[in-house]
Amino acid sequence: MTVEISNLTKTFDGQKVLNDISFSVKQGEIVGFLGPNGAGKSTTMKLVTGFLNLESGNISINGNSISKYPDLIKNKIGYLPEHNPLYLDMRVTDYLNYCGSLQKMSSSEIINRTKEMIKVCGLNKEKHKFIGELSKGYRQRVGIAQAMIHDPEILILDEPTTGLDPNQIIEIRKLIKSLGKEKTVILSTHILPEVEATCDRILIINNGEIVADGTAEDLKSAATAQETIKLRIDCDEIKEVENLISKITGVLTVDIRNEETGEILVKSSSNLNITKSIFELCVKNQWILHEMTPNQTKLEDIFRNLTLN
Repeated sequence: MTVEISNLTKTFDGQKVLNDISFSVKQGEIVGFLGPNGAGKSTTMKLVTGFLNLESGNISINGNSISKYPDLIKNKIGYLPEHNPLYLDMRVTDYLNYCGSLQKMSSSEIINRTKEMIKVCGLNKEKHKFIGELSKGYRQRVGIAQAMIHDPEILILDEPTTGLDPNQIIEIRKLIKSLGKEKTVILSTHILPEVEATCDRILIINNGEIVADGTAEDLKSAATAQETIKLRIDCDEIKEVENLISKITGVLTVDIRNEETGEILVKSSSNLNITKSIFELCVKNQWILHEMTPNQTKLEDIFRNLTLN
């Protein structure tokens, strides 16, 4: 199912939290929704799920507006809020049965789906325990299980891996990726490597506005028109190396980082093949080239550049 968000605006106490944002998410797509605290991520998710009422703009699922068909749309969405609200005094199986009843599922459906979710979310060993006895990781699994109990076509997951250890994060990541093959998934997180490993596409929101939309590679390509290359060159005159490299067409700056090791950083236009010219220069001058490594732009750098204001 396709989620279409059009010209969405939301204010709280006169402060505009969302400012006319628009984007869409297709079936089989996992979209990472990034932004600093207070940027509008959770508000957007709550609007999509119907937890908050629309103020301005529209949200539609396969062309059906949430304002016209709220019950129909809510039934197709599974939602894991940022602060996973669980009944700690209920056993895992009882809680999932209860969540199924809230979704107006039949008794047989509840039994079958509860068994399936316990298996899918790796809860078999914990299914008879009270939720209050579970670790943070297993509580998150229970939260994901309740979001999927009615087999929704859309999953909205707000910080699903928060507080988990590295092993638990990997397990939840695998689960989300497997779910994303058939469902539409919007995933919010502050863990940037998690986004690159899990998501097909990235949205970055800042001050209530979408400031980036694309794959990780798309964002990296668009973020800079420069390339940084790390060199380690063995020669008698490092200053001569600096002077000659700076004369290569497309080289912007040459920075000697360590004269003893011959470490140099070269910034150049990203649309030119500077590495070939540097290599030929080393051969011509009989310099020993120990290293020539392009420094790739990191998603963390892109995020900071777009949200530090």
